[in-house]
Amino acid sequence: MSDQNESFDLNVLREMFKSEAYELLGELENALLALEESPRDKDVISRVFRALHTIKGSGGACGFDTISHFAHEVETVYDAIRNDKLAVSREIIDLTLAARDQIAALFDEFYQKKHAESERTEQLISGFRGLLPEGAGARGKRPSPLAVSSAVDEQRQATYRIRFRPARTIFQTGTDPQKLLDELRSLGSCRVVAQLGDIPPLDTLDPEICYVSWDVILTTKRGLNAIRDVFIFVQDSSEIVIEPIEMEGDLTEDEEYKKLGEILVARGDLSPADVQNISSEQKRFGEIVVEKGLADNDRVEAALTEQQHVRELRREQKKSAEMMSIRVQSGKLDKLVDLVGELVTVQARLTQVATAGTSAVLLSIAEEVERLTAELRDNTMSIRMLPIGTIFTKFKRVVRDLSQSLGKSVELIMDGEDTELDKSVIEKLHDPLIHLIRNGIDHGIEMPAVRESLGKPRHGTIALSAVHSGAHVLIRIEDDGAGMNVAAIRRKGIEKGLISPDAELPEKDLFTLIFAPGFSTAKEVSDVSGRGVGMDVVKQAIEALRGTIEISSRRGEGTVITLSLPLTLAIIDGFLTKIGGDHFVFPLSLVDECVELSASAAKAGRRDLLNVRGEIVPYIRLRDRFAVKGDRPAIEQVVITKIDNARVGFVVDHVVGGHQTVIKNLGKMYRGVEGISGATILGDGSVALILDVPKLIQTVERDETKA
Repeated sequence: MSDQNESFDLNVLREMFKSEAYELLGELENALLALEESPRDKDVISRVFRALHTIKGSGGACGFDTISHFAHEVETVYDAIRNDKLAVSREIIDLTLAARDQIAALFDEFYQKKHAESERTEQLISGFRGLLPEGAGARGKRPSPLAVSSAVDEQRQATYRIRFRPARTIFQTGTDPQKLLDELRSLGSCRVVAQLGDIPPLDTLDPEICYVSWDVILTTKRGLNAIRDVFIFVQDSSEIVIEPIEMEGDLTEDEEYKKLGEILVARGDLSPADVQNISSEQKRFGEIVVEKGLADNDRVEAALTEQQHVRELRREQKKSAEMMSIRVQSGKLDKLVDLVGELVTVQARLTQVATAGTSAVLLSIAEEVERLTAELRDNTMSIRMLPIGTIFTKFKRVVRDLSQSLGKSVELIMDGEDTELDKSVIEKLHDPLIHLIRNGIDHGIEMPAVRESLGKPRHGTIALSAVHSGAHVLIRIEDDGAGMNVAAIRRKGIEKGLISPDAELPEKDLFTLIFAPGFSTAKEVSDVSGRGVGMDVVKQAIEALRGTIEISSRRGEGTVITLSLPLTLAIIDGFLTKIGGDHFVFPLSLVDECVELSASAAKAGRRDLLNVRGEIVPYIRLRDRFAVKGDRPAIEQVVITKIDNARVGFVVDHVVGGHQTVIKNLGKMYRGVEGISGATILGDGSVALILDVPKLIQTVERDETKA
């Protein structure tokens, strides 16, 4: 029975460790790519070491003994690097990235039931052991618990009390004490109090003598050795006392710190007997100490500074502990969003009933429920929002590996990683973005020699950025390569029968041809691209997310691909309208204004135009577009939308107003209907269709071109 419980507990631990395991692998990969750019950066080396150390320790605790042993072998190499016994090289980076992939494969073997090549692990271990110089680390032997503890403690935050009394002749040696204090400040949170009690009267003061000493309170993760290094050139001639007074993890629940008297005793500025004698008096402790000449004002101020510093530190750490996060399975989160969506629908029904009735009490309750439902909706949706940087960082490895395999030098520049997007959107963005980046490197970025001959830098750049735009996020993939060959695209389009030989299309429309299935202008088929498979899938994936994709390119300068995606796929603010007996919803973020269809409306060819305060706005009759039967009302309404700074109107019978819209996917039979992105259920149980405004406009423009 105990064996069964032990097995159960281990499985529970492994399941709890799952998310952390893959996060650690992501951190390890990012740290390795950063280390490749800055191979001497001690902080980055420590990041790699910490990730490996955590994988080893936590993996061993969860019973992943093979992974724990493998991670230890890799960690041993980085321990040698940390101790300056080995230098970071391309070989080490390549080998560690391969080790990271193998650890991921070993985790996948358990979590996703994928097969992992066990012999690959042994090959990599042999490679790492071959890198170690003689005497650097105990090969194959686990470190002692004390060694592991020391490695971890180096990263713990600690607060130190530092007393620095420089030699009086320090100025004569060319040393500036202020610069030493600035170095201390660079190590962490630091407060400095100058002790001025030894400064003589002005008529006896020697400007070449240093009369000042300093008391410092420093909170840092750099450790005791880093502090000692600051004073390495003055330690023999100066009085330097460094005492740790607080260690992260050892804090009590009490935010308070020692009393002023206790601090002065600890500093050696008062005796316990002095404190005992003063305690019985009624005045403030510090005032009495100064009045009796037991310590000068500067020493009391230093003690008060220490007291305040530690109190604030404890307060911040207590607040941090109270803001702990928990991991929730995504399935539970999706269920919560579904329930909130149902609640929004019921709330709309309640509001409709209350508005139609005569009960003021019921109407008041309905308004309160509407307010609470909106707040619950916003909070629930915010839980699903994740920074897009969670997938941006994964592309560093893609760019590195692909540029190396193609013999190109490419740098990935990222901006807007903190831009938040719905979790479900982010999950479906990974593959389309990878394909666009791979295309940019393969088709766009030229070979280093070619770039140099064109007067460009030898290394190319792929810029990946994200920014909020209303209820949408704009993602740009930009390269500084050769740009698109418009003539080649046109020839290929004619060859595949996509356009007629005499068609005069603007560049913007020609660029969209690359999204046709099987379309490729590549002269050779490679492992990366050239078969014409991919860009059509990218477009389908973006459209499935109710997004749009646009291309702009200049020959010889590069290409910019812009994706416009909704913040969420679950609940949006909508604008409800009615045509005949049917309801239609516009995404509120696209609605600019509403006007009546006036008699000034006119036609220009096949296009309907409306004069809105001197501006000519084209409009589309949705009644005609969707073949809605029945008579038109005497006064029709025009909902004017704005997309990419272009305004287009849509004629409807009636405007109902704002509506919280829970998006429901259409069935397979209706997925091909252009201009409709989904449906929602209204308060009375009827269905309203959600309009895909950009697609509607594209469809109308295409039909006008064909006519």
